[in-house]
Amino acid sequence: MKFSRIAAAVTTAALAPAVLIASPAFAAGPDAPAVGNQPAPTTPDQAVPDQAVPDRTVPNQAAPNQAAPNQAEEDRKTILAIIAHPMASEFMKEAGRKAIADGPKAMRKFIEVDQHDIRMDDYRIAILRLLPDAGPGLKAGINKVLSSGDDIEKLRHFYDVTQHELRGDDNNKVEISRLIDTGGTAVKEAGNKALQGTPADRAEFLKSGRHLAQAQDDLVELARIDEGWDGPILSEAISKLMNGSPTPAELRHFLEATQHELRDQDNRVAIARTIDGGGPELIKAGRAALAGTPADRTQFLKTGQHEARAKDQAAKDKEKPATGKDGDGKVNEDKGNGTGNGTGTGGTTTSSGNTTVTAQGHTGAPLATTGAGDHTTLIAGGAGTALVAGAGLLLAARMRRAGAEG
Repeated sequence: MKFSRIAAAVTTAALAPAVLIASPAFAAGPDAPAVGNQPAPTTPDQAVPDQAVPDRTVPNQAAPNQAAPNQAEEDRKTILAIIAHPMASEFMKEAGRKAIADGPKAMRKFIEVDQHDIRMDDYRIAILRLLPDAGPGLKAGINKVLSSGDDIEKLRHFYDVTQHELRGDDNNKVEISRLIDTGGTAVKEAGNKALQGTPADRAEFLKSGRHLAQAQDDLVELARIDEGWDGPILSEAISKLMNGSPTPAELRHFLEATQHELRDQDNRVAIARTIDGGGPELIKAGRAALAGTPADRTQFLKTGQHEARAKDQAAKDKEKPATGKDGDGKVNEDKGNGTGNGTGTGGTTTSSGNTTVTAQGHTGAPLATTGAGDHTTLIAGGAGTALVAGAGLLLAARMRRAGAEG
């Protein structure tokens, strides 16, 4: 008689549709093997002594189905070994103890038949317990093996070997999908091809194919950086790298680390050139950036230098006197008296008071002056005044002489 401890729902779970919706509670039970332990290996059946057809001429010969005198004791020891195995399920232990209690015939049936049926059920339960954490590939494999019939060797091989291969392939698919999401054109193309291939294709892509594809994308990225960067240090290093025979690892390290170091060196040179001969605020901000972090230097070249220049210009504008104002900042006013006091020695003239001169034309209207002509007009006006004064003195002298003669 076959021992059955799996309910109708568990038996149905062996079919494909139900396997994919199984839960841990469905498979668990006191008769199931412990989580993480595979079912106990099948104990080889104990050989039954050869049974010959009894010779009727020999008195008291045992019948063909009668076991040897010590067979029952050997079977009992075999069953005790089976149920003592660490992987034995509770139901296996219970069925073994019952067989021992039921006598030699029950023990022989347990060894030859029942232990294999129980172990097959144990494997089914253990495989069902893989479902909660299974990926799509492993789930499909579970569905397939539980639908393949009562073949304990297939169940054992799936649990011992196949499940690990499928789990690994599911993990590989997840990792390849992640690389595709973040990779460049070459990585995306090679990754998608691996996903459409075999498990071996996916394993090979993750082992070496991904690095070769990444190297192609890295070369494209280096060319893009070189085209958009003005600094000589980084550009020279990129040219040297690309003209050599870099490995995928060297390209990756250059992009992840070296390029940032060389960018900062170029930024230092640019800052030193920028603050050379600059105003106090520009020099101050530039020196602070040089003493700071790479991010500080980038920020200075991007915006800080312009803010510092604006401060220097504002300070310069504040110190510069306004056009048309004297030293006290007051606008000179034309008093309208047309007079001026001056003393001169040799070619040097010192003026004081109101020195504004208005030149008169023939009509008495002021002469128009513009631009550089203002200086010429002032000179001409001064010369005319000197001539008038001289003519007055000459006229006065003549009048004195006429009075004397008279």
